[in-house]
Amino acid sequence: MIHEVDEGLRRLLGESGLEASGVEVVFDAPTRDWAARRSAPTVCVFLYDIREDVGRRGSGAGEVYDADGQLVARRTPPRWYELTYLVTAWASRPQDEHRLLSQVLACLTATDTLPARLLTGTLAELGLTVTLDTAGAGADTPSAADVWSALGGELKASLGVRVRAPLAGAVTAVAPPVTEGLVVRATPRREGGEADPGRRLRYRETPDPGPQGFAAPRDRGPTPARRRTRGDRHP
Repeated sequence: MIHEVDEGLRRLLGESGLEASGVEVVFDAPTRDWAARRSAPTVCVFLYDIREDVGRRGSGAGEVYDADGQLVARRTPPRWYELTYLVTAWASRPQDEHRLLSQVLACLTATDTLPARLLTGTLAELGLTVTLDTAGAGADTPSAADVWSALGGELKASLGVRVRAPLAGAVTAVAPPVTEGLVVRATPRREGGEADPGRRLRYRETPDPGPQGFAAPRDRGPTPARRRTRGDRHP
């Protein structure tokens, strides 16, 4: 799921014109060594915190159907996670970095969700909403200063982006549907020691294919009237 969120963010930023203007979008950790090797304008989207949203944890199981409408599996409810990114712009001059960061901010704040057309893999299959929270307050996540300190770099202007996305539940296959009727044998063997082939019950909605298939029910005639007992009441 995490790599699918990365791809959704990359596509979203790409639609803003960053890639068309030669700006590279990467997901590397912006360490001091990485910054020294950078040579082109870059927008870095660094994932640094992952936490489950336990308030959205569900129970039970959903059903999975194939193209013919047959039940093929059951899936446990998805579990929701908050992915927090540190977004920075890198260029030769601070003015260019601020311009890039402003373009990224305008792109991310223009939508509260990742559009469905940008989702891939399990995110696309689940069809659930993936939300975005850009530059919002995150009291439960590490501060930007702590992140830069852990990376060993100098404090830099950045955007905090929080994505809430579902992780698909476990899938358990179910038994295939019943396609044949039950074989019923009245006696274990015929006279002479031959095994009784039995009579195969058929489903009412299934036409009789012949003696080798489902056996048609015998015509037993009209249903006899029920014998009156002492417990019956007379009108």
